[in-house]
Amino acid sequence: MKTLDVITLGRSSVDLYGQQVGGRLEDMGSFAKYVGGSPTNIACGVARLGLRSAVITKVGDEHMGRFIREQLAREGVDVRGVATDPERLTALVLLGIRDEDSFPLIFYRENCADMALSVADIDEGFIAEARSVLATGTHLSHPRTEAAVLKALDLARKHGAKTALDIDYRPNLWGLAGHGAGESRFVASAAVTAKLQSTLHLFDLIVGTEEEFHIAGGTTDTIAALRAVRAVSDATLVCKRGAAGAVAFEGAIDGWDSGQTGPGFPIEVFNVLGAGDGFFSGLLKGWLDGEGWPRALEYANACGAFAVSRHGCTPAYPSLAELEFFLGRGVLRPDLRNDAELEQMHWATTRTGPGAGDWSTLRVFAFDHRAQLEEMACYSLEKGGAFKQLCLRAALRVQDGRPGYGILCDDRIGRRALHAASGTGLWIGRPCEDPGSRPLELEPELGPDCGGLAEWARQDVVKVLCFCHPEDDAETRAAQEATVKRLFTAARRNGLEFLLEIIPSKVGPVDDGTAAALIRRFYGAGIRPDWWKLEPMTTAAAWQNAIDAIEEHDRHTRGIVVLGLEAPEAELAASFKVAAGFPLVRGFAVGRTIFGAVARDWLAGRIGDEEAVQEMAARYQNLCAIWDEARAAGRQAA
Repeated sequence: MKTLDVITLGRSSVDLYGQQVGGRLEDMGSFAKYVGGSPTNIACGVARLGLRSAVITKVGDEHMGRFIREQLAREGVDVRGVATDPERLTALVLLGIRDEDSFPLIFYRENCADMALSVADIDEGFIAEARSVLATGTHLSHPRTEAAVLKALDLARKHGAKTALDIDYRPNLWGLAGHGAGESRFVASAAVTAKLQSTLHLFDLIVGTEEEFHIAGGTTDTIAALRAVRAVSDATLVCKRGAAGAVAFEGAIDGWDSGQTGPGFPIEVFNVLGAGDGFFSGLLKGWLDGEGWPRALEYANACGAFAVSRHGCTPAYPSLAELEFFLGRGVLRPDLRNDAELEQMHWATTRTGPGAGDWSTLRVFAFDHRAQLEEMACYSLEKGGAFKQLCLRAALRVQDGRPGYGILCDDRIGRRALHAASGTGLWIGRPCEDPGSRPLELEPELGPDCGGLAEWARQDVVKVLCFCHPEDDAETRAAQEATVKRLFTAARRNGLEFLLEIIPSKVGPVDDGTAAALIRRFYGAGIRPDWWKLEPMTTAAAWQNAIDAIEEHDRHTRGIVVLGLEAPEAELAASFKVAAGFPLVRGFAVGRTIFGAVARDWLAGRIGDEEAVQEMAARYQNLCAIWDEARAAGRQAA
């Protein structure tokens, strides 16, 4: 049985994309970091479309190599074929968007890790798992990598897999253009043409731009070039023609009309970098699903349209849900990145953070409290920070490397614990509100436009607590919603997930419809949290009303966690029993029930560090067990 739909092999890199648009690469002052390299992009693109993908490549034994490996895993790409080279560095690419026709880039690929790919890295058993194998042209440019590609193709054909080629011609990477000419897409070369033509018979599908077929066919007359390729290969040839669309040729080439086409999309060209990889991702989806070429080209054109309208390569590619939504609804505005409904769908169905965990269950030890600690006897900032490090130790002891555990921790008192938690596999939420404020005010360190979020670690979840009630006066409601909207907008701008906690019971009386009414109001204000943190509700009707309100507006939300409000364990157990019957309630976020008494004893010197950690770990572990038992009972009842 084939366990993979496609294996790609070849380039992998870290793309550093200039974030300023419209200027020279020389003048760009900040860069966004993404995975890159055509086969790596395509592996991610098809994974987003529901195909089972893997990539064969090499990365360095350093931070950037680990980033590629971890990001591929977050995207759902099989990384068994990603080897680590202890001698070479991971490739880097610097890219920019100057204008709609100019996209400067610099390849840092001198003796890079992926160019060390060799026949020893091609495992027959792994190749045998795949329905298809895709190679890219750059790895035909060096004898060592070419040998690896040819071995993979031979094994693919031996085991009945389809084979595909992305010509992916970059003269710079064939040694035909200087370091400053990374943007160059065509330099004529008889040697490159001969090298390509010696391998074209090995493929069932060959894809390229007109310029790429020029190099493959040895002429700048596109139809003549396609015929020259046809003379040495029976593959289906797919020629990408930019705004003119794309054409697939299965047989003889008697002109453009002898090929098949799919519908295109009238969109604004913002960034062509990576558009071909997005195109190929959509094409593979249609090809491997057995669709006809018009439908496969429709997928490809749509995925390419997303890519050219957004910043970055892999981050621009759509999920299957997004693609289907787009094809069903159509283009409402040509600059897709500014289509609010589409961008919400994109964000909600492609987000991979925080971390690489499975957050279908989330058991959170919340020690982000500030005012509650500061009011305790014997408190000092130094002691508070030390205590929060003990809280982290307790959380990690319970987590024990397993998924589904998290913390809430602040930066004001708990900075050392917050930073130490990074990379541990814990889900990490970080508060933004000025404790106890109503109307809501944010921590001043965020700045008036919440620009301070730019300094946050990418795995941190933005958390804000709002004391609000459906009976709030218009002025209070407007002020609080504006503050939450400002923070939410900044979180999205910085690629951070957003958790909104609402506590109406501290403001006024509540009933089965209170939480639902507030949820609808925040959605009405244009706020779409990734997570909701809600008070424990004692009736199934109250939970159902809240969930209905969420799903009316966002069927892709991460879910809900239940807060504790320093309730006794027995009371929490009762609330868990009700909440756990609803799958959208992912777990809990409880703090003072776990640490409150321990903090008072530790600050007063009545217990030591290890005793404090043991006691908090025991309380946290017990709550986790109570939740898991309640969840199991809820699933059984369902």
